[in-house]
Amino acid sequence: MTMQQAFGVVLLVIGVVLSVRERKFMLMWRSHPPSNQLATALSQLVGTAGGIYLSLELLFSFLKIPENWWTDSVFFVEPLAVLSLLLAILQPFGLRVWLKLRKSGR
Repeated sequence: MTMQQAFGVVLLVIGVVLSVRERKFMLMWRSHPPSNQLATALSQLVGTAGGIYLSLELLFSFLKIPENWWTDSVFFVEPLAVLSLLLAILQPFGLRVWLKLRKSGR
């Protein structure tokens, strides 16, 4: 593992931790919060990433984009999976910004 890959993994882990923390915070304010907020937040993150991944796979297949266009990638995992995870990590923060903009626009 190169230094660049190690740095990427560390950033990814930090992103997952921050995203799960934000998701837990959002779950806390529901009318009926789940008993295990950490498990629920983690399963939401994985479910969102999986849904994004499947959507991107279908999009790439529909557009007939070849799968080997990223063969010279610096990632040691599939780049589409990393992109899906990054989008899932950013999702609760984007939702928070959208809700604040919507609230201030009233």
